[in-house]
Amino acid sequence: MAYRVGICDDEQAQIEYMVFLVSAWSRQSGHSCEIRTFASAEAFLFAYEEDKAFDILLLDIEMRTISGIDLAKQIRRDNNRAEIIFITSHFEFVCEGYEVDALHYLVKPIPEDKLFSVLSKAAGRLSVEPPSVILTCDGETIRLYETQILYVEAFRHYLSIHTRDRVYQIKENISSFEQRLSSAFFRTHRSYLVSLKSITRISRTSVCLGDALELPLARGKYDAIHRAFIENN
Repeated sequence: MAYRVGICDDEQAQIEYMVFLVSAWSRQSGHSCEIRTFASAEAFLFAYEEDKAFDILLLDIEMRTISGIDLAKQIRRDNNRAEIIFITSHFEFVCEGYEVDALHYLVKPIPEDKLFSVLSKAAGRLSVEPPSVILTCDGETIRLYETQILYVEAFRHYLSIHTRDRVYQIKENISSFEQRLSSAFFRTHRSYLVSLKSITRISRTSVCLGDALELPLARGKYDAIHRAFIENN
């Protein structure tokens, strides 16, 4: 699996050292990493508006203006499940990280073996997270977990991805998007992909999601969707 790693620190020397260590861990572990660096919390938040799909974040706590703790709180407000690792020079900040579900604290100067161990722990936790897809929608990149998706509808060259909270529209072929999803989704019709865990009723011609939403089921797919429904519930 490839991981998207963000490093935020207001000391350039520390950023360069962290990039060196993360790159070395990547080579040793065999995990591909895309590393992005930010010289302030403000710089991170500016980029984060358009790209929220980070897997691992290394945040310096004692930054000017916005601290690493406050930055993490803003990230968690988006329900972002990134593994957060705090970097600090002082032990007294450790208790503040519990409310943002920080993975670990590392005290400067950071030993290579300690960081490698924490990065491996982060990779282990990420490997058991729910399946997800990366979307580029309305000028921002986001990670959408499969458990959030109710169904996908195709119209011409576009897809509408329906969740409980909003609808994401992207330009992609439904067949290629189907390949990016797990077996928890079923192609009920040439224009629809449905979350099997969201289905409440199956008839010969349609499937129901919840109490009111009804989507078409193509002829000849009744037996197949019954099998898939049983295997995924």
